[in-house]
Amino acid sequence: MKMTLRNWLLGLAGVTLLLAGGQTQAAERKLRVVTTVTMLADLIGDVGGDRVEVQCLMGPGVDPHLYKATAADVAKLQRADVIIYSGLKLEGKMQDLFDKMSRARKHIYAATADLPVDKLLQPAQFEGHYDPHVWFEVPFWEQCAGTVTKALIAADPAGKADYEKRGAEKRKRMQELHQWALNKANELPKEKRILITSHDAYNYFGRTYGFQVVGLQGVSTVTEAGLQDMVKLVDFIKEKKVKAIFVESSVSPVAIQRISKDSGARIGGELFSDAMGTPGQMEHGYDLGTYEGMIKHNLTTIVEALK
Repeated sequence: MKMTLRNWLLGLAGVTLLLAGGQTQAAERKLRVVTTVTMLADLIGDVGGDRVEVQCLMGPGVDPHLYKATAADVAKLQRADVIIYSGLKLEGKMQDLFDKMSRARKHIYAATADLPVDKLLQPAQFEGHYDPHVWFEVPFWEQCAGTVTKALIAADPAGKADYEKRGAEKRKRMQELHQWALNKANELPKEKRILITSHDAYNYFGRTYGFQVVGLQGVSTVTEAGLQDMVKLVDFIKEKKVKAIFVESSVSPVAIQRISKDSGARIGGELFSDAMGTPGQMEHGYDLGTYEGMIKHNLTTIVEALK
């Protein structure tokens, strides 16, 4: 059967359209970014915008100190174009996995990698490691936004201008949030700024916003508080006449509830520590599933309970 010139041209046009469609589809495919904690998912989504598809391994209420990667998590990480984790041993049980993947030359980054080491806190009880809860010092988390921007540009150079624009906008909003936080903290007299919680997640928060922070457990929730620690904390609360103490969304409240009963201090509310709230859950006009909502919820809860 002979192919006519007309049929040949029609076939060529069809192939051209098919190739063009494939190229368009490839061009429109979003950058697959897998991250660990909700604070990073929020940050990556804001900087990446429509160019990225963000998958977060740990949802609201999940403790990253204790989290172990599932087989499904490993599959997501292997399919990712970019992996961005917090670092500083926050995801302690996943660090070996990240190290192995980085040796395979994947785009993999610790969001805290560019923070100045001399500004990091190194509590004695954390056995020589740095405190990883840097997001509670808003200017520190702003610096992490710069690292995330660079990571996305490295994986998707065509989006450089967009990432830089959105990254700059995000950092500006964080500067405004920091000023709001300073003003909110100043509503509380300095002598009343004593924050007692389940574990030492708020040291950067305390340093930046003028609070004395006391955690029943150490920086990591891997270790449990002993009876002696609980007795010491009860005595401290009574001595300082602390009105309220706080539970955390990602840590069991049992120990703090016992401290409240023994000391007479009331539970002032639930704070977000290692995870944000549920997206879409609104409070006083802000979304608890966002970084801004997390910071505003925590400070408002602390200040109002301690007033």
